[in-house]
Amino acid sequence: MKIAINGARGRMGRMVLEAAAGESGVEVGALLETAGHPETGREIASPWGPLALHTDPAAADEVDVGIDFSHPSGAVPFARALALRGIPVVVGTTGLSPADMDALREAAAGAPILVASNTSVGVHCLHELSRMARAMLGPRYDVEIVEIHHRHKRDAPSGTAMTLAEGLSDGSLTVVTGREGQCGPRGPEELGVLAVRGGEVIGDHTIYFLGDHDRIEITHRASSRLALAQGAIHLARRLVGRAPGLVRVADLFGGEG
Repeated sequence: MKIAINGARGRMGRMVLEAAAGESGVEVGALLETAGHPETGREIASPWGPLALHTDPAAADEVDVGIDFSHPSGAVPFARALALRGIPVVVGTTGLSPADMDALREAAAGAPILVASNTSVGVHCLHELSRMARAMLGPRYDVEIVEIHHRHKRDAPSGTAMTLAEGLSDGSLTVVTGREGQCGPRGPEELGVLAVRGGEVIGDHTIYFLGDHDRIEITHRASSRLALAQGAIHLARRLVGRAPGLVRVADLFGGEG
């Protein structure tokens, strides 16, 4: 499987390049960055020989799949350009707007596009375990989510936390992203999401199920961005060969969430 990496010189792009080197049957065929990037045109060393850093997605020729960890302004053009040529894309960029999602949904008419707020397979497991707990415990348990990320993260709460909250709300709970002042007692219809920022934490997500006499905590902690990079490659393998359309991580594992 030959992949193109968009956002190749960012922290996650570099990790995908590193992870690909340790994966059997995987090769990186193209590296892309935003226009004006200081390394544009330079050759980047790789286990497959020097790879030129491009800004035009058309340079991602003869690849089987694209992996994007860039910025919303770069993710959409990249995914659109590849999908128009029938090439599937894993989009790991967060902070996508409703308009961005509409554009990706339209582009997915040409090839499967997976949009994942978190590409770690462990986080998908967290989703499934939390859904199971919610179904078993029912409305007698309050649900709260706390996420911790490094001080550099620009969005809050994290896309992963919001995806978890949306999956657990089930249409019956209202997601509350922070409380302060005289907000009154917690309502039974609330699902709170709290963001903590500091240090160089890769990403911790804990879901609390709080009952009258006990509580259950389900936690995923990422100790390295390699977990997300390896997960993105794993998802890309599963995406290749699928029919066009916007795809969820659960679709690739036969889940319902």
